Amino acid sequence: MNSTFNYKHFVAGVAGGVTATSILHPLDLIKIRFSVSDGLSSRPQYNSMWDLTKSVWKKQGFRGLYAGVTPNIIGAGMSWGLYFFLYQTIKNQLNRGDASKPLTAFQYLACGIVSGSITLLITNPVWIAKTRLCLQYESQTKIYRGTFHTISSLYKQNGIRGLYKGLVPGLLGTSHGAVQFFVYERLKIWNANRRNVDVGAKMRTADIIAMSAISKITAATSTYPYQVIRARLQEQHRAYKGIWDVIISTWRNEGWKGFYKGLGANLLRVTPACCITFFTYELLMENLPEISTAKT
Repeated sequence: MNSTFNYKHFVAGVAGGVTATSILHPLDLIKIRFSVSDGLSSRPQYNSMWDLTKSVWKKQGFRGLYAGVTPNIIGAGMSWGLYFFLYQTIKNQLNRGDASKPLTAFQYLACGIVSGSITLLITNPVWIAKTRLCLQYESQTKIYRGTFHTISSLYKQNGIRGLYKGLVPGLLGTSHGAVQFFVYERLKIWNANRRNVDVGAKMRTADIIAMSAISKITAATSTYPYQVIRARLQEQHRAYKGIWDVIISTWRNEGWKGFYKGLGANLLRVTPACCITFFTYELLMENLPEISTAKT
C-alpha cells in the first residue's frame, strides 16, 4: 500500500495555486477593493466594478492591477499545497488508502474543516499582507513596500495579534473549502459511476472543469458573506471593534446586499481559478513521479 503521506499532493497543489493566481490576480484585486467600499470618504469610491477597473488602469496601468500579487501568489501556493496535502492525508487515513471507498458526508466535511483550519493558522499573516497591499490606493502615499515589510510592520505595531486579524471569520470560512471539496468528491464518484470506471481513473479535461466549476460556485455563493466580513476586518482604512461591529455596521449602512458586495467579480475570478487549480493538480498527480514513502 502507498503511504498516506504522499507529497505529490503538496507539489501539485502549490503548482495549481500559483498558476491560477498568476493569471487571475487582477480580478481578486477588484473583488477586494469593491467589497470594502462602504460609502466612507476615507478611500476612493466606485460606482461599479467596471468603474473601479477603469480607475486603476487609468492611474497605474497594468501594474496597478497586480498590486499585492506577491503575497497572493505566496499565499495561494502555500494554501493550496497544504490544503490538498492535509485533506488527502486525513482522507486516506479514514478510508485506509482505498480511493474506491467513499467517506460519509460528515467525514468529507470534517476533512475540509480540519485541513482548512490548519492551513489558515499557517498562512493568515500572508493573507493580511495581501489585503493591505491590495488596498494601497493609487492616490495615497504607500505605507507598505512589500509582503515581508507589511508583515513585519504589522507585527511591530500590534504584535502577533496584528497578524491574525480576521482569523475567526476565516476559521468560520473553512466551511467554504469543506463544501467545495465535498461537492467535488461526490461529483467524482458520480462521474466514475456514470462512466463505469474506478474513482481513481484518469478524468477527462471537460469533466474536471465542469466538476470544479460546480463545486466552486456552490461553495462561493453559500459562504461569501464571511469573505466580506474578513476583508473589512483586515483593511487599514477603518477600525472595527470586531465581527459583530462589522456585521451591524454593514447591515445598517448597506443592508443584506452589503454582505454580497463584489460577489460577481468573485465568481468571475474564483470559478476559472478553481478550474485552473484543479486541472493543474489532477494533471500533475497523474504525471509526477511517485515520491511517497513505501508503506506495507
